Amino acid sequence: GARLCCGRPLYDLGMLDRAKRYLKAVMDHLGPQIDAGVPLVVLEPSCASVFRDELRSLFPSDPRADRLRQQTFLLSEFLERHAPEFVLPRLERAVLLHGHCHHKALMTMTDEESVLRKMGAQVSAPDAGCCGMAGPFGFDAGKFDLSMAIGERVLLPAVRSAPTDTLVVSDGFSCREQIRQATGRTALHVAEAIQLALSGTG
Repeated sequence: GARLCCGRPLYDLGMLDRAKRYLKAVMDHLGPQIDAGVPLVVLEPSCASVFRDELRSLFPSDPRADRLRQQTFLLSEFLERHAPEFVLPRLERAVLLHGHCHHKALMTMTDEESVLRKMGAQVSAPDAGCCGMAGPFGFDAGKFDLSMAIGERVLLPAVRSAPTDTLVVSDGFSCREQIRQATGRTALHVAEAIQLALSGTG
């Protein structure tokens, strides 16, 4: 099938007409699945927020956009609310959990924490606010120092001080990149944590 994108970069750069055209094409392509009520599981919180939030602003009276908004879930949300038959594997490890800003602002971290705790993880979630990367912000010229200052407020010191056998989990791609660049630690998406547990190496 076609490779589809949420169009977040167009929206973030103010190209609203192009973003609207692109999202219309996405909805046309996914039309049969949307109309059939098939859930859309999105791994990246900033992508999910396009369908959960921006879509409503761009298509306020489009019923298909409204259905897609209601059918879009993060993986942890889907597992918690719509897949009760799925047996979570055991992951009896300490986990340092960091929430992406879009995840915390438009959804909640409750499902993520619940999934990890059901797996047997001992979850700590420092009140870190933003990681500082904020999508491409941390890569923009002249913004590196501010990006690092935000990360160094709570998150990055917490990651550095976490024992080496603690798993660092964050669903946001930019958050994982900030953690890797600034601490040398590799953070996992919750899907990767589940995969690790399923493989028996967690």
